[in-house]
Amino acid sequence: MRILIINPNSDPVMTETIKKAAVQYAEGEFEVECMLTPGAPKFIETYEDDIQCADGMLKLVRENEGRFDAFIVACHDDPNLDAIKEITDKPAVGIGEASMKIASMLGHKFSVLSTDIHSVPGKEVLVRKYHLQDKLASVKAPVRPISDLADYMSFLETAKAAINDDLAEVIVLGCAGLAGIDKKLQNELGIPVLDGVVCALIIASGLVKYGISTSKLRLYNPEY
Repeated sequence: MRILIINPNSDPVMTETIKKAAVQYAEGEFEVECMLTPGAPKFIETYEDDIQCADGMLKLVRENEGRFDAFIVACHDDPNLDAIKEITDKPAVGIGEASMKIASMLGHKFSVLSTDIHSVPGKEVLVRKYHLQDKLASVKAPVRPISDLADYMSFLETAKAAINDDLAEVIVLGCAGLAGIDKKLQNELGIPVLDGVVCALIIASGLVKYGISTSKLRLYNPEY
């Protein structure tokens, strides 16, 4: 089994962070490759960013359709995921959808840790798209602006606030760049903390093993 993880942005450092978490989870049971998106912005934060990375993402899928068994979109906003589901017959999974749907199974309510206050409304919109609003405790970002995603203490403080103030029982890491801090946070907090990259791999590899993919009956059938 071979799974391609597409980083919608063009940041090689974040791409390597994503790949490291993915390889660690796969443990040699299946192959994972992680590619950044040529021509994309360095960070995906706005609707314009989504548009700018679309051509590159779809090109990566089309060029690698025959080489991989599934595709993962490694941005928590799931940019262009619906378009990818439409153009490929292989399973396509977004880390946002995967992590939040798994979180809904693991506790009464979950909170999403975002990287900055600007992205909070967009994540709330995404929660509603996936019909998970009744399971959402909150979307929270660090109070102080952060300049480095490795600022572990800021995310720890934010997660504690979600648990104590919003009654969250599960924490979802709301950025692919946070891959790798899930277990450290989980040990500190004593509740499930979900890395979206790992959650997407759980679902994508399971779909491949089960031999099923996205329905092409209507919504994702480009010829319907």
